Amino acid sequence: MSDTAGGGDVPQQPAPPEASGVDLARVALRAAKEQARARGAAAVQKKQARRGGLRSGARADGRDPLPLGAAINRLITERGWEAPAAVGGVMGRWPQLVGPEVAQHCSPDRYDEEARVLTVTCDSTAWATQLRLLAPTLVARLNSDLGHGTVKLLKVLGPVAPTRSYGRLRAPGSRGPGDTYG
Repeated sequence: MSDTAGGGDVPQQPAPPEASGVDLARVALRAAKEQARARGAAAVQKKQARRGGLRSGARADGRDPLPLGAAINRLITERGWEAPAAVGGVMGRWPQLVGPEVAQHCSPDRYDEEARVLTVTCDSTAWATQLRLLAPTLVARLNSDLGHGTVKLLKVLGPVAPTRSYGRLRAPGSRGPGDTYG
């Protein structure tokens, strides 16, 4: 005769034996280890927070000091300064790229990164004309050295003439000898 309310016979599961002796000791040891691990992790976090964050250990990671060259290369890459830095290198190696004779009379002034235009100033109009004729060859040489499309145009400027003044005394607002209105 069964005590179940459903009317069917359901066999009852035997109750698990109570832990005793060695089993109790194992359970208690496991619980103590987990609590100690949690307290240790909390203590490590608290100690690191007190020191000002994580510290570098024996293995290499992103916080280790870098050589100066590697740090500058990383900075150039992160900021996207590859093209301006490369063109700056060209300005330093200008005599090797164009030859000593041309470098003696023409010098690079500035580089416009958006338009990709290198501006060069020459010391005479003859050299400016010569460099304008050499511009396609020079642009091809620069792009082979710096990367395709770095320099699209070479803008050549001639010498800048000084402003002319015709004597010590000048009328205010005068535009020179051709100014006859007044």
